Amino acid sequence: MADAARGATAPPPGGSLPDEITIWEILVRLPPKSLLRCRAVCRAWRSATSTRQFLLAHHALQPALPLLYGYNFVGDEVESLDIIPFHQRAGADQPQLQLHPVARLEQDSDFHHLEACCDGLLVLSFRHTSVRDWRFAVCNPSTRQYAPLPLPYGCNIEYSLLGMYRHIPTGDYRLLMYRDSVLMPHELVPDPPEDGSYIFTLGSGQPPRYIGFPDAQVLTYTFGSLLFRGCLHWHPPGSTITVFDTTTELFWQMRAPVVTGHAKLFQMDGMLGMPGFNDAATAIDIWVAQDYEREVWACKYRVDFSFADLTLQFGKLDESSWVVAVPWDGDVLLLINFGERLLQVDIEGKLVATSHRRGLGPANLWLKQTLVQHTFFPTLEGYVANSAPFI
Repeated sequence: MADAARGATAPPPGGSLPDEITIWEILVRLPPKSLLRCRAVCRAWRSATSTRQFLLAHHALQPALPLLYGYNFVGDEVESLDIIPFHQRAGADQPQLQLHPVARLEQDSDFHHLEACCDGLLVLSFRHTSVRDWRFAVCNPSTRQYAPLPLPYGCNIEYSLLGMYRHIPTGDYRLLMYRDSVLMPHELVPDPPEDGSYIFTLGSGQPPRYIGFPDAQVLTYTFGSLLFRGCLHWHPPGSTITVFDTTTELFWQMRAPVVTGHAKLFQMDGMLGMPGFNDAATAIDIWVAQDYEREVWACKYRVDFSFADLTLQFGKLDESSWVVAVPWDGDVLLLINFGERLLQVDIEGKLVATSHRRGLGPANLWLKQTLVQHTFFPTLEGYVANSAPFI
């Protein structure tokens, strides 16, 4: 692997470890921020850790961490958006949420919201205070690159982002979107755009491509998509999961257990998972697809806990509260938001940790950080690096 890169390296002054170990066993496993600091040690390290072969290997070894997002306030005004990965505190017996963001974006004239994630790239929606339309931008929090996406907007067109994926046959990064024509009764628009699903390829310079499936509108009201086995998955209300194959770019349906409302899908031990309240709303059942191809589901855990006890201690559930399941070390944690408190409940129903944070929300996304340079960034108008909106 990367013979040319290995041959170009040399041990740092006073170093005793061979390059093969220093570069390809130690540096390749460091988090992005630590790796960037190590590049300042010597030119050989900087050169070896800047090749595409090394960066791809480094990305492959990064952990995939579930994401949360949090807004920071000054009084009642939102000042910035934090992108927060869920990871374990060093030396802790229980996984405890560290509320340390990997990126912070200012909310000045533009208001940003986290929408999708793939291979360390984030897609954000944003709306300028002077316009009505929501727009989209792509960023890499590790390299601090950011660019608005050149999608057509106007008072008669609305795009909703359904998911992001890498199209394996071409290597392109693509967005799956739903477009809805918003026409008032008195408006006459020649050749209005077709409602339905569209695919937009980052850096292609081409407008979104229509692929049909107008039924995808219901997916815009779910908690977002989960990329699993090369397919995007959504769980709208009901007993089916909508699936989009990112290679063939076709939709299909699969059976799912019946749970109340929308469920935030997740993956655990290589299986598709889904949480849901039991009929009495006294426990959360964790379902897994034991046989994905045959669509066979089984209830793996039932997490019993008392909302009444939690309510007495932390206040009432309201419209801003949420409950999500997060896989961790072969088990599951429940994250429960009560107002400005985030509670962690284990599979025994025991409260293991609490955190205080205002404006925290679930993303149903996983971040696997990357320092790989993508060629589409400089081609996008408005591209910046290490500049606003990053703080």
